[in-house]
Amino acid sequence: MGDRWLRVTVLPGCVGCRTVAVLESWTVRDLKERILAETGFPVSEQRLWLGDRELSDWIKFGDLTSKNRLFVKLQSKGLKGGGRFGQTTPPLVDFLKDILRRYPEGGQILKELIQNAEDAGATEVKFLYDETQYGTETLWSKDMAQYQGAALYVYNNAVFTPEDWHGIQEIARSRKKDDPLKVGRFGIGFNSVYHITDVPCIFSGDQIGMLDPHQTLFGPHESGQCWNLKDDSKEISELSDQFAPFIGIFGSSKETFINGNFPGTFFRFPLRLQPSQLSSNLYNKQKVLELFDSFRADADTVLLFLKSVQDVSLHVREADGTEKLVFRVTASEDKALKQERPHSVKVLGTAISNYCKKIPSDSITCVTYHINIALEDESTKDRQQTSWLVCNSVGGRGISGKLDSLADELKFVPIIGIAMSLSGGGDEEKGATSDFAGKAFCFLPLPPGEESQTGLPVHVSGFFGLTDNRRSIKWRELDQWRDPAAVWNESLVRDVVPKAYATLIFDSIRRLEAQRGADAPLSVDAVYRLWPDVNKLHLLDFVLSDRAYGELLGLELLPLQNGSFAPFSSSVSDQDVVYITSEDYPRSLFPGLEGRFILDNLKPHLLAALKEAAQTRGSDRDPKNDPHGPFLRSESVKIHREERCQRSPLYYG
Repeated sequence: MGDRWLRVTVLPGCVGCRTVAVLESWTVRDLKERILAETGFPVSEQRLWLGDRELSDWIKFGDLTSKNRLFVKLQSKGLKGGGRFGQTTPPLVDFLKDILRRYPEGGQILKELIQNAEDAGATEVKFLYDETQYGTETLWSKDMAQYQGAALYVYNNAVFTPEDWHGIQEIARSRKKDDPLKVGRFGIGFNSVYHITDVPCIFSGDQIGMLDPHQTLFGPHESGQCWNLKDDSKEISELSDQFAPFIGIFGSSKETFINGNFPGTFFRFPLRLQPSQLSSNLYNKQKVLELFDSFRADADTVLLFLKSVQDVSLHVREADGTEKLVFRVTASEDKALKQERPHSVKVLGTAISNYCKKIPSDSITCVTYHINIALEDESTKDRQQTSWLVCNSVGGRGISGKLDSLADELKFVPIIGIAMSLSGGGDEEKGATSDFAGKAFCFLPLPPGEESQTGLPVHVSGFFGLTDNRRSIKWRELDQWRDPAAVWNESLVRDVVPKAYATLIFDSIRRLEAQRGADAPLSVDAVYRLWPDVNKLHLLDFVLSDRAYGELLGLELLPLQNGSFAPFSSSVSDQDVVYITSEDYPRSLFPGLEGRFILDNLKPHLLAALKEAAQTRGSDRDPKNDPHGPFLRSESVKIHREERCQRSPLYYG
């Protein structure tokens, strides 16, 4: 028999905690050389201790233990005239707690996991809430019993690479920094799953890994454990209850373990049932379903700018093993345009690769394709489909020296996507939907809020520099005027967005001219609505600034939800009334009347000025007593303000 392998854990000291695989014939000196190679810490300054015994350089590890695991402590000899000195990293649990403070829980957690699947090249993602209670007899330790119950599973059909296995263990450093094409590959965002669980588990290819940031389950200072299906088959067989949650799900079976390979990846997040040092946030079925609901809120756009993932579904498996589909969203192409999107993705991939390889190009690569997004809600048996025209662009290496310099520094790529929504209504409604409000994406939609609104009649996605919690785009402000990510975002919007936007408009015109038949998705009005009327909004801002509302009569500056502008008017016709929505009377109560409502995503100060204008000449009336319902009929009315069950008409006599 040859040398046996040992796992030697070097306890926290000058270089932090680390575990090294060594042969029993290795000497202490060999380990010191390994530490030097990995950390640059001089061999002459290293002191290794086993308990209270300092180890000499020529002792062999096989002589120190008959077991397969050993813990040694590393100390420095120190400097003349002083002792040990230097900054330290916080304990792992404290580091993760800080991440959780910055990453609010909610549907964004699921988006992080979708982004990881996208970076891996997966085409399918499944979320499953499982209520199954597994056995607790044959476990690694009795403390594992609390993690054998209800759990959230996340599956995708890509397999972990060796880099992925390394990356998921490096919580303070995203692997994306080495590969710009990996937007969120197990960076800090992945660790938002600790809102849900204390012990994330991973099954991919031939390995199963379990993370334990509390470092209590697998031994002192051990933050996880990994098993190989073939090499550790005996131990896996002995711990049958421990590995039961990985069998009978997503196609994994006992044969999978025998064959030694699972052709995909799934995570298992046992729900936190009692407070821990990491978090006091407890999870149950209701909270998981709330996560699902949060995801469904913008599921119609979640696949819009992704290149790989085309199918995301939500499932529930009851305690008796009954599994049901709850919700599903899929992306597809029309039969006539089946190859358009795959071809576009290939062209984009080449352009991105060329940029990363620093191949000079003074042009911006743009591709446009049509995509359908289908939603299936099993709880209501509702089926919906939206259609989109999407233009994706990649800036060339050379269009902007500042952009290229920042790209190299930040490991970013100048990618922009712009999506135009197409409705499935009648002839008058074809094209960009009239109640559309553009939002910002970083490949996936950013959390809802004023900061994520574009103010444009399109969605805009980009390889943007985000705040640490990935909830908003960084912009140049007084306290971050020179922030590289904020400067990058400004340059990206200035240098790449106009070309992408113009390409989308030109391609929509070309498609409009080429299309035939009543079922064609585009219309002339739809193309006109693509144009952002920024000048009018700037002018509205100016004319409202002096609060001389009586001088607005006749100015065609009222921005409407359907993308057009209406004049301030003294008309007595009820058909000329324009409304401002409120919490009591949201626009959703009045479908088909987008041409009668003020634009939703106006800047707050503009909306406040219009509301003030509505009150200036108005008189309050109660809509509950109005025979005309929420659309009050009155003389010489232009704007009706619906707020707190009252209406204030703006009158120009």
